[in-house]
Amino acid sequence: MDMREIVDQLNTWAHAYYTLDDPIVSDKEYDALYDELLRLESETGEVLFDSPSRRVGGDLLEGFEKFQHEYPLYSLDKAQNYETLTGWMNRMESAGASDKGYMAELKFDGLTISLTYDDGKLTRAVTRGNGTVGEVITEQVLTISSVPLTIPFKGHLIVQGEGLMPFKSLEAYNRTASVSLKNARNGAAGALRNLDPKETRRRHLTAYLYNLTYAEGMTFETDEGIKSFLKEQGFLVHPMTRKLDDFKGVLDFIEEVERRREDLDVMIDGVVIKINDVNERDHLGYTVKFPRWAIAYKFEAKEVVTTLLDVEWGVGRTGKVTPTAILDPVEIDGVTISRATLNNYDDIRRKGVMKGGEVLLRRSNDVIPEILKGVGDEGEEIPMITTCPACGTELVQNGVHSFCPNTIGCEPQLVRRMDHFASRDAMDIRGLSEKTASALIEGGLLHEIPDIYSLTMEDLLTLEGFGEKKASNLLNAIDGSKKIPFHRFLYAIGIGGVGIKTARDLAAHFKNFDELQKSSEEELQTIEDIGPETAREIRVFFGDDIIGHYVGDLFNAGIEIQYEELKRSGDLEGLTFVLTGTLSKPRNEIKESLERRGAKVTGSVSKNTDAVLAGDNPGSKVDKAVSLGVEIVNEAEFYEKWGDR
Repeated sequence: MDMREIVDQLNTWAHAYYTLDDPIVSDKEYDALYDELLRLESETGEVLFDSPSRRVGGDLLEGFEKFQHEYPLYSLDKAQNYETLTGWMNRMESAGASDKGYMAELKFDGLTISLTYDDGKLTRAVTRGNGTVGEVITEQVLTISSVPLTIPFKGHLIVQGEGLMPFKSLEAYNRTASVSLKNARNGAAGALRNLDPKETRRRHLTAYLYNLTYAEGMTFETDEGIKSFLKEQGFLVHPMTRKLDDFKGVLDFIEEVERRREDLDVMIDGVVIKINDVNERDHLGYTVKFPRWAIAYKFEAKEVVTTLLDVEWGVGRTGKVTPTAILDPVEIDGVTISRATLNNYDDIRRKGVMKGGEVLLRRSNDVIPEILKGVGDEGEEIPMITTCPACGTELVQNGVHSFCPNTIGCEPQLVRRMDHFASRDAMDIRGLSEKTASALIEGGLLHEIPDIYSLTMEDLLTLEGFGEKKASNLLNAIDGSKKIPFHRFLYAIGIGGVGIKTARDLAAHFKNFDELQKSSEEELQTIEDIGPETAREIRVFFGDDIIGHYVGDLFNAGIEIQYEELKRSGDLEGLTFVLTGTLSKPRNEIKESLERRGAKVTGSVSKNTDAVLAGDNPGSKVDKAVSLGVEIVNEAEFYEKWGDR
């Protein structure tokens, strides 16, 4: 046999073993032919692209390369009970999206990966990261035997799945490891984000694929068709993936998975339910975080009893002082829990939590530790804190929360504000971590955020761990952050109640920063999803003289906001529309189209609204329009009157 024949034979045997779970030769036969391949490769110096010898793990890598996903990798909205799941399914039924049924599959608990193939070859593997930017882990994924190096499809292909460490691999690894792994989730994530691919190989991971992000020239009517395509390409698709016709079928499947959960060889934490009809998925679209056409049902969290040893108080970037429970370490599903958040002092009193007493602890959503209540009467009462644990300033009460008003001199507030300001979704100043910010503040080099832009090479070289290269990289990152998109700047400056989505909405609504600063609470509330509380927070922020100086100092330091210029035809200039109900296209797409034509699209109906575009199952906005005498039109009437461009 020549090298090509040997590689094909070995890959056929490996596919049967790792993907089909149906071995067709003994380990001895496989090893003998594999040894022959290694001999030929050594003699000729040639290694074929899909040779199994490429899976052994390469040299130690210097670092992870960042990669921007071609298409966003969304997370999933979650249902923790049947009531929430029923609500989601009712919305799907009302929209007619469930006519072709549902697809249900396991919600794996590992590390999400995205694989790219070109000309039938695996060219890149990337972690999900934040959904927009991930880390390249191609060398690590090459070590996973169930991931094909080549596939029959020759176009550009991107597939999504989960890297997992089977329980049997975890047990085998821990039998010989000098440091045992706590659980399979950490084992998988640690292996795929390990700079040593040989260590990845030692953990014997697998990968189940479940989503097709892009397939050049291909269209699919259903998720069933997508799953069949993935199997045809040689990907491992978990057998517990079902086409279900109705709600009863979905509930039966969830209960079946819960019964069989302990028998599975990989870690899961729930079930994913998706609309089967791909065209309906396109119509339903996405929120900023989730696809509307899918939901994850999370299994009920595990509960245990442990002892609360003490309470620590921490200060956040907004000055809010929050208690953290220090616990006698306890394991839940292989994870050791030693800390849990308590929301505020009122939460401590309401739950009857006592220092030295027992508490009922739940690992909510299989991730976040939550104290449900105190157990028994033993222990001593936890006193209410009255001064800031960091700077000693007397705390002020706002509702049930305590705040430190010393926004300038309280170090934890400044550190966390700087960390937020420098974060990826904000100014994206890589290298300016909490640790670096703390060192700069303690060294007297930073007193407020604008001081970042005055840092010099000499300043940074005074910090422990900073050489010229590291200092130069940070200074370049700081300088590179000066030109910033409008929405990211709004998120960075830390307006109360303004997350990244609200920042995008504000940037889309207002033409520039000055216009936003002068806006009224009434105008702010016309933006979809901005309510009275957020509108008030925005006005309080811009009405604060100290904040005004702080923002002015940022502009004086060279910050330039980059505004997206919309190409406007202007034919709808002066008109205001409101969208409601299920429409034939995603709302954001319709909104952007109308805004390009000069129209304003708001989130609430007022006497200034020219028309309400109502799709299927419209909400209360139609009632408000009727009461105000505002015109209500369906899509056909809307496009007949105002056109579709």
